[in-house]
Amino acid sequence: MELIFIRHGEPEWSIDGVSQVDPGLTRRGHDQSQLVADFISAQSRPLTEILVSPLRRAVETAAPLGAASGLPTVTVDGLTEIGMPDWSAVAEADVRRQFREAQERHPQDWWSGMPGGEPFDDFYKRVASTITDVTATRGAVALEGYDRHLWRLRGQSEQRIAIVAHAGTNAAALGTLLHIEPTPWEWDRFALGHASITRARLIPLGTEHVFSLRALNDRAHLPPELRTR
Repeated sequence: MELIFIRHGEPEWSIDGVSQVDPGLTRRGHDQSQLVADFISAQSRPLTEILVSPLRRAVETAAPLGAASGLPTVTVDGLTEIGMPDWSAVAEADVRRQFREAQERHPQDWWSGMPGGEPFDDFYKRVASTITDVTATRGAVALEGYDRHLWRLRGQSEQRIAIVAHAGTNAAALGTLLHIEPTPWEWDRFALGHASITRARLIPLGTEHVFSLRALNDRAHLPPELRTR
């Protein structure tokens, strides 16, 4: 089993200086998404599934990949990015100011998330539950107790699953698969650029299995002028 995490392309966070709650992609973001699709569809091992966050920027990123692979894109609610405050009709400058103020807190205070938004602990638990459900329903079950860092594969699995989501979501999912203790600054610990590709593969280890990190923030498919964060 291989999970291919794709971060969405560059979103249009601001239109005429006003913050967008669920933005679509910029023209550059659409170009990035097409290059992701071209790169993955040219590989010898085909995808078996495409799972997508329901947010618009992820759905638009996944569309060219679905077209190139001939696979349907299946939305999974638990893959949404951490919930932010309601910034509809708020000036972009005010949103940036709120981010600066929040980032000036002590790192341990980041667990509460943005004021009025989803707490990080709730976000991490949501993503961890989602990704373990995704693997379990496809035959890879996370063990508990002393062996909690191991996975049991029920039967043979040649599945290759693309997950098109967000920087925070992909980072939290990756931490769950690798059994790394969570922090509320996952976005900085696993710095993932727009339209980047991160791969984790389930491999045998003795009588059980572990997830092996095979690529992180791979952007070789993007020319320098299309590499954004």
